[in-house]
Amino acid sequence: MSPDPVLVQRWIRPEVQALTAYHVPDAGQYIKLDAMENPYRWPAELVEQWLDILRTVELNRYPDPGAKALTAQLREAMQVPDGMQVVLGNGSDELIQMLALAVAQPGRVVLSPDPTFVMYRLIAEVAGMRYQSVPLAEDFALDLDATLRAIEQHQPAIVFLAYPNNPTGTLFEAAAVEAILRSAPGLVVVDEAYAPFTDASFMSRLTEFPNLLVLRTVSKMGLAGLRLGLLIGAPEWLGEIDKTRLPYNINVLTQASAQFALEHKAVLDEQATQIRIDRARLFEALNVLPGVHAYPSDANFILFRVPAGRAGELFEKLRDQHVLVKNLAGAGERLRDCLRVTVGRPEENQAFLAALAKALSA
Repeated sequence: MSPDPVLVQRWIRPEVQALTAYHVPDAGQYIKLDAMENPYRWPAELVEQWLDILRTVELNRYPDPGAKALTAQLREAMQVPDGMQVVLGNGSDELIQMLALAVAQPGRVVLSPDPTFVMYRLIAEVAGMRYQSVPLAEDFALDLDATLRAIEQHQPAIVFLAYPNNPTGTLFEAAAVEAILRSAPGLVVVDEAYAPFTDASFMSRLTEFPNLLVLRTVSKMGLAGLRLGLLIGAPEWLGEIDKTRLPYNINVLTQASAQFALEHKAVLDEQATQIRIDRARLFEALNVLPGVHAYPSDANFILFRVPAGRAGELFEKLRDQHVLVKNLAGAGERLRDCLRVTVGRPEENQAFLAALAKALSA
């Protein structure tokens, strides 16, 4: 017996009913270049060592609620400044949700550029906050004047800045981020999810700005399956935000696996270096294809514009050739003719380029 739709509409918040759930397509047997994942697996001998570690994990016991050993390793690996606190989350998404829950009150605002990471808006609205976006400039740089005006007008509780930005790959000018930090009345969260693929970071500057928090993840390092993120900032902020964290949110397998992976971080760093090299090659190859304009990227993906009105068609033709990229044509006017491709292994990149060339000529 199905529930009465009227009853569902009565009790589910209107803001939630108005949302569209985050959709993840089934990759099947495709060359998967749509989700900004590290395409490289561990060497076989490393996998065996990891499995030996997992065999010792006591699944009948709750995990360390504070993940103390893992946190200590992350502090070192991410070069967290002394005096700053670290809070771990089940991926960055949980930490974004914790931030929203910690500051949410009727009428309060979350502000960020547009386009950017969709979860900022989704989580803000689930938390009952108002979401305010500020369009990026034509080249996808921050429109600083417009952003400062929006901050003055809306007095946001949180400003989220993806650094580099997703889905554009843009690395905003540090001076613009600094101006926002000085103008914002509330928190400014610099989301450095793609830190392995850029040399820019605000991590070392946490002590300069009392309202700055830095968000990181291990997903783009090659550990997306672990779902592990970290939020870094002054204890005065983090101590309060940590109160919204559910107990035991980092499970024993994630803690053991991440600790092992960080002991072998050199392998992950080597993979990131290769992805940077291949990103440059892919960028150059895209820009010689007829009608294609690729945007510079400091992340592990490239946004590219295709001939007007063809994004949906080209996406389908790529999928017909078993290559899966991200179609952004429905993500707002600025991205109407845009697709986004993750940097894969060299052979995957070549297969994608050949498939795109074929689709463009059809």
